Amino acid sequence: MMAKTKTDMREAIMTAARSTVQSHGYNALSFRELAKEVGIKSASVHYHFPTKGDLGAALARRYTEEGAAYLAELLTTPEDASWCMDKYTAIFRSALANDNRMCLCGIMSAEFDDLPTEVRTEIDRFAAMNVGWLAKVLSRAKPSASDQDLEEHAMAIFAAIEGAQLVARGCRDIGIYDRTIRSYRAAGLIP
Repeated sequence: MMAKTKTDMREAIMTAARSTVQSHGYNALSFRELAKEVGIKSASVHYHFPTKGDLGAALARRYTEEGAAYLAELLTTPEDASWCMDKYTAIFRSALANDNRMCLCGIMSAEFDDLPTEVRTEIDRFAAMNVGWLAKVLSRAKPSASDQDLEEHAMAIFAAIEGAQLVARGCRDIGIYDRTIRSYRAAGLIP
């Protein structure tokens, strides 16, 4: 058996931490519990992430970067806004389908006042990235809309989808998410 590299350990910590946060929130992160789950000493977690804030910021940064890369790829297609929105809402649905988890940054947003500054900064970047992407998608459906109107509509969609995910999670019923997304579309909020 090969020894794990520092990169492997860091990845194992990040994977375990992401699962914890998506299931229980930022405040549930415990270096002692992460170490136990990964099979290392707590000091080894501190080696990779000196503080809980460093770990939370790294999680949110990676989540944002991975999401941004996926969403940017969607924009390279000639597909219409409705197709893009189907793909977008499926991302949030997939978290619910994975043991009733939440969007990582969405669940941390609920704890915003308790987050260290470096984590808050990354949460803000996530929201801005989503709103920016949604505004680009909306411009496909409404090419003559002003930038301000597109951004306001994009923020409404982002807030509505995060909210639908939260309510569905709280009720432990993914069907609530599905019905809510259909209602948003029928009401014209989502193209």
